[in-house]
Amino acid sequence: MRTGAEYRESLRDGRDVWLVGEGAVADVTTHPSTSGMVEEYVAWYDRHFDADWQDVLLTEPDGEGERRPLALTPPKTSDDLRRLGKEISAVHFATGGNMTHTPGYGALIALGLLNVLKRLDHSAEDIGAAEVYLESLRESGRFLTYAGGGPLIGARLREDESERVALRLVSETADGIVVSGKIQMHTSTPFAEDLLISTRNDMPAGSGRYLWFIVPVNSAGLRVVSRRPVARHKNPFLSPLSSRFDELDSMVWMEDVFIPRSRVFTAEAPDRNRRHSLVCWLLWHHSYGWLAKAELTLGLGLALAEVMRLTANPQTIEQLVEMTVNVQTTRSCMVAAELEPETTASGYALPNQLHVAAAGINTLKIRQRMSEILRGLPGSSLVNAPADTDFADPVMAAELEDAFGGGGYTAMQRAALLQLAWDQVSSGLDGREAVFELHASGGLESWRRQLAAWFDRYNELANGVRDLVQVDLPPMDLSSLQEVPSPARRMPMPGA
Repeated sequence: MRTGAEYRESLRDGRDVWLVGEGAVADVTTHPSTSGMVEEYVAWYDRHFDADWQDVLLTEPDGEGERRPLALTPPKTSDDLRRLGKEISAVHFATGGNMTHTPGYGALIALGLLNVLKRLDHSAEDIGAAEVYLESLRESGRFLTYAGGGPLIGARLREDESERVALRLVSETADGIVVSGKIQMHTSTPFAEDLLISTRNDMPAGSGRYLWFIVPVNSAGLRVVSRRPVARHKNPFLSPLSSRFDELDSMVWMEDVFIPRSRVFTAEAPDRNRRHSLVCWLLWHHSYGWLAKAELTLGLGLALAEVMRLTANPQTIEQLVEMTVNVQTTRSCMVAAELEPETTASGYALPNQLHVAAAGINTLKIRQRMSEILRGLPGSSLVNAPADTDFADPVMAAELEDAFGGGGYTAMQRAALLQLAWDQVSSGLDGREAVFELHASGGLESWRRQLAAWFDRYNELANGVRDLVQVDLPPMDLSSLQEVPSPARRMPMPGA
């Protein structure tokens, strides 16, 4: 496992990053809008060498006394899932759920790729290449992220329907393929080293063949175009989360990019409702991230109730209980998912997808309500809280102490907590996360459709009532409920 310094150095590798509103980024490790996130990834690597974190982040010693990063070790049993789940949860909570894509997330992407190829019973060569790549992540800790390969608005408005695709296969030889095109939003590519792209269009057109491929982010002809950074104050006291956790969602543009044969795989068309898809482990990881955000919101509510001296207020108590029930419901679903795992075609343990879907649906449903409670709980002090720099003036400091201090807490202490709460539920970072999850995960309706498709007890439950009815009923078949159609994708049409 490499150190954070080694990861930081790997980013100085000639990548082509364009930041909307700021132009070309010469070095993501030093640019004001990207360096903070780089340091958070550096911290992720370095925690593996921190004695206080090692029992959480590392496996038990093997026969030779070696311990490996849990995040890079595919789970084979329910116990493995429970340990990995605790690792993911701890990492997410340390960042408030704001760093969703880590190198550990990348290992789950590679595991999903291997599982799809085995489920499709592909060639030993393809499967072997995926296994080699997964093992290389375990050894190196290299950072992989993922893009679904969807087209941008310009491609969707082309007059020729056959040209309304994201990617084109320029050429193909025994050595590999050459690809051009532009693909839509995905996360953290400026900070990753490899990108797995699962195409939505067949390549070449009309072949029915879906090529997935892994491409280094610093490949010749590849440009990362990232969205504008979230609005944040330059003073970290006023932006304690926004200044650290702006992952940067990106597009990728490719012009004649070569991908070697060992990183090219023939897979399948995208299907959100497929139970053991490429993203099946990622849904579990996402849900832990959302849970961490909810737990941070609850934690802030609890802390503010104490600091604002509201713990005896009946309305506040009721709100805190509501938030606690919301958080515990999701966590119970996550534990159930790990205790009742599914076995995949690759032989690894997968968190039960029904329980994961229930966790995701609950968290998405409660998200806005949790935020509204936290916005209201501390009163107008949330809006008017001062900055640390305001205390530099002695007269102002005395007045602020009179306005915000007392009851066992200083004005500075209250201000710091209020600013953290503001950044959690009223900032550009919070808005970015809400919009991204709506589009990247499909939002609440997508998760509901997935649960409906995966639920396999419709007939059991419906026919279970027959023994309690006083007349004979014929057997009932409700299996069609699993065939949940996805809504037609909104496709803008030229000339409309």
